[in-house]
Amino acid sequence: MAGGGFAASSGGGTEFEAKITPIVIISCIMAATGGLMFGYDVGVSGGVTEMAPFLEKFFPAVHEKVNDPGLNSNYCKYDNEGLQLFTSSLYLAGLIATFFASYTTRKLGRRPTMLIAGLFFIIGVGLNAGAQDLAMLIVGRILLGCGVGFANQAVPLFLSEIAPTRIRGGLNILFQLNVTIGILFANLVNYGTAKIAGGWGWRLSLGLAGIPAGLLTIGALLVVETPNSLIERGRLDEGKAVLRRIRGTDNIEPEFNELVEASRVAKLVKHPFRNLLMRKNRPQLIIALSLQVFQQFTGINAIMFYAPVLFTTVGFGSDAALYSSVILGAVNVLSTIVSIYSVDKLGRRVLLLEAGVQMFISQVIIAVILGLKVTDHSDNLSHGYAIFVVILVCTFVSAFAWSWGPLGWLIPSETFPLETRSAAQSVTVCVNLVFTFVIAQAFLSMLCVFKFGIFLFFSAWVLVMSFFVFFLLPETKNVPIEEMTEMVWKKHWLWKRFMSDVGDEENKGKWGNGNIEMKNGQI
Repeated sequence: MAGGGFAASSGGGTEFEAKITPIVIISCIMAATGGLMFGYDVGVSGGVTEMAPFLEKFFPAVHEKVNDPGLNSNYCKYDNEGLQLFTSSLYLAGLIATFFASYTTRKLGRRPTMLIAGLFFIIGVGLNAGAQDLAMLIVGRILLGCGVGFANQAVPLFLSEIAPTRIRGGLNILFQLNVTIGILFANLVNYGTAKIAGGWGWRLSLGLAGIPAGLLTIGALLVVETPNSLIERGRLDEGKAVLRRIRGTDNIEPEFNELVEASRVAKLVKHPFRNLLMRKNRPQLIIALSLQVFQQFTGINAIMFYAPVLFTTVGFGSDAALYSSVILGAVNVLSTIVSIYSVDKLGRRVLLLEAGVQMFISQVIIAVILGLKVTDHSDNLSHGYAIFVVILVCTFVSAFAWSWGPLGWLIPSETFPLETRSAAQSVTVCVNLVFTFVIAQAFLSMLCVFKFGIFLFFSAWVLVMSFFVFFLLPETKNVPIEEMTEMVWKKHWLWKRFMSDVGDEENKGKWGNGNIEMKNGQI
C-alpha cells in the first residue's frame, strides 16, 4: 500500500515531503467507518417504515391508512408526526451531542471521541433491535444520534489532519464513501429482511447496524492519534514521532514546526466558539454554515430517508420500491468513488457547479412527470414512466454523491485555522443536524401538501446554491490547511476584505476582553 515519496503540492505555499504510507491508508479506512454507521442508519430507517409488521407494532394509525383503500392517498398515506419523529429524533440528539463532542475532540483527542461514538452506536443498536414499545425505539434512536454527533465531529477532522495535503480531499471523502456504502448495505438488508416470515425482519434490519458500530469501535482502538491533536495537547515528542510514521520520512521538521506554531496560536484562544465570530473567521464560517444548509436543501436526505416510501408513492409495489432503493444505493457508492479520484484533480468548485446543473434539470423533469401522471388517487404510474423516474432520481443522486455529499464535509474541515477548528467543526455538524432534523421531520408532510411540487421546491434551492458556489466559494484543492488564510482567503475578491490588518484592529476594539490573550494585553 505504500506509495512513492512526493512533495505535497500546496498551490504555491510550503511543500512538505510525504509518502502515502500504509499507516495513513489503514487509519483513514478504519476512521471512516464512522460514515458506514451513519449511512446504514439513513438507509435502514426508510426501509423498515415500509414493513407492515413494523408499522403495525409501532405506528398502527399509519398501517391502517396504508391498507385502507378509502383513506389511501398517494402523497399523504405516510404523513404521520410519530413516524417522522422515528427518523428525525436521531438528528436532534446528534445536534445536542456535538457540543460535548467538541470538548472531547479538543481535550481528549480525535481517537477517543471516535471510540465514544462507537459505544453510543452499540448501545443504541441493542435498544432498537430489542424494542418492545415506541419509547424504547425512540431512546435507541437518541443514543444512535449521540453516536452520530461524536462521529461526525471527530472523523472529518481526523481524516483532514492525518492525510498528506496532495491527497487530503480523496482520503477525507472516504467518510462520505462509507456513508454511501452504509446506505447500500441497509437497502440490501431491508430487501432481504422484508421477505422474512413471522414479522421480525425489521429487528434484524435494525440489529445489523451492530456491524458498522463494532467496526468503528475496533477502528478507534487501532488508529493512531493525529499529530495536530497531540501537539495541541502539549505532547510534542509523541506528535513528532507520529508525524514521522505517517509521512514515511525523516524530513518532517518544516511541517512539524508549522504545526507547533499553529498550536501556539491556538492556545492563545481562550474562547474558541466566540472567536469564530471574529471578522477574520467570518468567511470560513459563512462558507461552512451555508454548505450545511444547502446540502440538506438539495433534497438528498429526503430521498435517501424515504426512498422506498417515495417509490411506492409513484406506483411501485413494496418489493419493487425496495429493489429500486438498492439500485439508488449502488449509484450513490459508485458516484462517490468518482469524487475520490477527481476532487484533488478537478477541484471542489468544478464538481459543485457541474452537479448543480445536473441536479436542477433532473428534479424539474421529475416534477413535470409526477405533476402530469400521478394524482392523489391514481392507481399506478405506467411502467415506462416509473422506470424513467428511477433513472432521473439516480441521475440526481449521482450528481450529489460526487459533489455536495462529500464536499459539504470536506471543505469546512480543511478551511478553519487550528485555534477554531474543533469549535468550527462542532458548529458545522450542529447546523447540518438541525437542517437534517427539519427535513426528516417535515418531508412526509411536505410531500402531502406540495405533492409533485416538492421537487420544484428543492430544485429552486439547487439554483440558489449554485450561484453561491460560483461567486463566493474559493478553490481549496492542494492548499495546506495551515496556509488557507494566505493562499485562499486573502486572494478572494470578497473575502480578502475580512483578512486585512485593519479588520483585525477593528476586532480588537469590538471584542475588548474577548478571545485571544496576547503578551501585551488582551484582544
